[in-house]
Amino acid sequence: MEISNLPAIRAHRSAWNKGRIVGQKRPLKPKHVWAIRVRLELAENYRNLALFNMAIDSKLRSCDLIKLRVSDVTASGQIRERASVLQSKTENPVQFEISEGTRTSVMKWIDDPSMIGSEYLWPSRFHERPHISTRQYARIVRGWVTSIGLEATAFGTHSLRRTKVTQIYKKTGNLRAVQLLLGHTKMDSTVRYLGVELEDALSISETIEI
Repeated sequence: MEISNLPAIRAHRSAWNKGRIVGQKRPLKPKHVWAIRVRLELAENYRNLALFNMAIDSKLRSCDLIKLRVSDVTASGQIRERASVLQSKTENPVQFEISEGTRTSVMKWIDDPSMIGSEYLWPSRFHERPHISTRQYARIVRGWVTSIGLEATAFGTHSLRRTKVTQIYKKTGNLRAVQLLLGHTKMDSTVRYLGVELEDALSISETIEI
């Protein structure tokens, strides 16, 4: 008895990226930053306000941001104007500034009763975890973005990492400064990360009328 070669039957599975915007997440614009900041201030959500401000200033990857310790950003009971941490991905140190507004919000959060005895800046509410997870942080970022009417799939944790350096590049054109601030070892990585070649090309194209 001959057995016909029937096509294999496979369970239908939706593509992992169906309905998602794949690729680099957009940086926040200054108006977005202030909209989120004002909402957090009005809600007196000191933890999220400090987390948001520190994410913008530090330009750290989420895996490094969530692991920040109180000792990383304080000295003699005051918030440092500059801090330095070792990056998990590259194992190289990177420095960042802590602006006045961020210092104020972080100090308010550190003074919160729930922070007594905490080693980490963003302690987890679960006892088995010392600090919030990258997944928790991603959910928090999604909440910030949607609260001001932005499309959640277009933004992510890297949006906050890219926000300040994007403005720095637009105002100065200094790629070397951006490279140092992001802690990249190669300039090519910075160029790809910012998408500056495409952005510059589009800016030039927009000025030409035919």
